[in-house]
Amino acid sequence: MILFGSTAPADLGSQLQALDSGAPGGLAPLVMSDEEGGAVQRMANLAGAIPAARQMGASMTAAQIQELALNLATRLHGAGVTMDLAPVLDTDDGAGPNNTDPDGTRSFSNDPAVASADGRAFAAGLTAGGVVPVVKHFPGLGHATGNTDVMSAATVAWSTLQTGGLIPFRDAITAQVPAVMVANATIPGLSTIPASLSPDVITTELRTQLGFHGLVLTDSLSAVAIQNAGYSVPQAAVAAITAGADMILFNASAADVGTVSQSIASALLSAEQGGTLPRDRLVDAAMHVLTAKGTNLCAG
Repeated sequence: MILFGSTAPADLGSQLQALDSGAPGGLAPLVMSDEEGGAVQRMANLAGAIPAARQMGASMTAAQIQELALNLATRLHGAGVTMDLAPVLDTDDGAGPNNTDPDGTRSFSNDPAVASADGRAFAAGLTAGGVVPVVKHFPGLGHATGNTDVMSAATVAWSTLQTGGLIPFRDAITAQVPAVMVANATIPGLSTIPASLSPDVITTELRTQLGFHGLVLTDSLSAVAIQNAGYSVPQAAVAAITAGADMILFNASAADVGTVSQSIASALLSAEQGGTLPRDRLVDAAMHVLTAKGTNLCAG
């Protein structure tokens, strides 16, 4: 579950406790929010307002950022939020966030070393406070040609990313960050389809080359960039899971979420039964989700 909006209800904690109590098998859902700071906060009234990443990077030490994130996580955890879709590790110095610059002030710095150190500090603070951090947007969305939520877009060239924007992600993986979100942009020189659907990006680079063994999430598969690439949400879900993602994100109204979820489940089942999506890949994805929830189960 992802919490959107700008003001959380005062009884959010009790609502989420009631939800957890009815979870099948006692496996509570991951409850996520985008608490990055600055322009991207969903529940500042409960979690407290925090500065944008760019402001943190320019005015705070890594130790101070970690302490801020720890305090944020303590408040989030107290409200029942167990995963934060943050920090942004992209390197960017643009004017965004807007339709042409998805990062802007959401980036700690255009300097990979600063973005790396500050992003890892933010992630460490969240972890210490009991909230799972999700670093994004792999392999680096800084200076992309546009915002994939509203248009097709490409990152800078893969050769450029490897000596710049990829560095914070490489460092975070070395530091054993638990979860990574993959961008919906194409990667010139690596992938002509959105990264979130690309086995070259997820399996070859993220899993094999960088050795990441944690949870891989997609950015929203309802994005215009995904639609423009020719995929419906169920088709994109199959492509993403096949490519190596473990959890897919999508947008749906309260009235439609059941129908869309069923369509995705049906598409995944059909792909598995048809032999295009290996069962082992589905089991592997489920195990990564359970691990992120702190649940240790043996695959059967």
